[in-house]
Amino acid sequence: MTQPAHDKIISARGLRKTYGGLKAVDGIDFAVQAQECIGILGPNGAGKTTTIKMLSCFLEPSGGILEVLGRDASAAPRFIKRHIGVCPQEDNLDPDLSVAENLRVFARYFDIVGGEARGRAEELLHFMGLHAKRAARIDELSGGMKRRLMIARSLINRPRLLILDEPTTGLDPQSRHQIWERLHRLKSEGTTILLTTHYMDEAAHLCGRLIIMDHGKVVVEGAPKDLVREHIGASVIEVSAAGDGARRFAEEKGLLHEKTSTHLYIHGAEAASLWPEAVRQFGEERCILRMANLEDVFLKLTGRALRDE
Repeated sequence: MTQPAHDKIISARGLRKTYGGLKAVDGIDFAVQAQECIGILGPNGAGKTTTIKMLSCFLEPSGGILEVLGRDASAAPRFIKRHIGVCPQEDNLDPDLSVAENLRVFARYFDIVGGEARGRAEELLHFMGLHAKRAARIDELSGGMKRRLMIARSLINRPRLLILDEPTTGLDPQSRHQIWERLHRLKSEGTTILLTTHYMDEAAHLCGRLIIMDHGKVVVEGAPKDLVREHIGASVIEVSAAGDGARRFAEEKGLLHEKTSTHLYIHGAEAASLWPEAVRQFGEERCILRMANLEDVFLKLTGRALRDE
């Protein structure tokens, strides 16, 4: 049964998780309404996975308030686990069981047995496009098939909340789009979805709202198109092999810009109108005018430096 759209599925207030002196999650606030698809983005070490583990009741918060499905996560972990579905980053399917057996055995954790378990497994295999592989062993599946089976397994208990931690990492474009299609169907049927991803196109394609985290804090929150418009604008000029002259060009005109060791990125309302002048100044082969995107927002707010795993 779908939930009323106004129901609050997740409510976090001042949520914290510390490991000794490390503040993995540092007092974040956010909420998720029923039937939303919300994405949590951030560089490595931002606190995404720790947040997911607290929401899934695999980690207990160090402080703050966390309610999932209307229950306190610390006081009612068994209730919450029974009514959510979790698809972790790593595939942990049982290699000794067939595709269908993986689903039926997992169903037992939710007291789903016998004909009900078989029926639910068959339904999910059809839904995820895996029915032809129902008798196959796990090592016979492609990476995309394994991820679809992991998602099918996370749906075995008809969860009110589906949590996906980087669901398509490492997959080819065809496999990613197959998974996106299934997630769109789940959304249309009223499932509330929360996911983490490093793919900005995936976040923009699936999520109605995004939370960008860094250093354990929420940096910004909003709809993907709104974040792009507010922080970048409509267009970006990229100047390659950009030296100090390119920086001076941007600074003298008071343009919003970012400078790396090799590129200059000019954004804001003026970018498109300045394209002809940038071409005259730096040459057409070194200049690109393109639409702004979510990756521009992400890099502007969290930086371009590599992070440790």
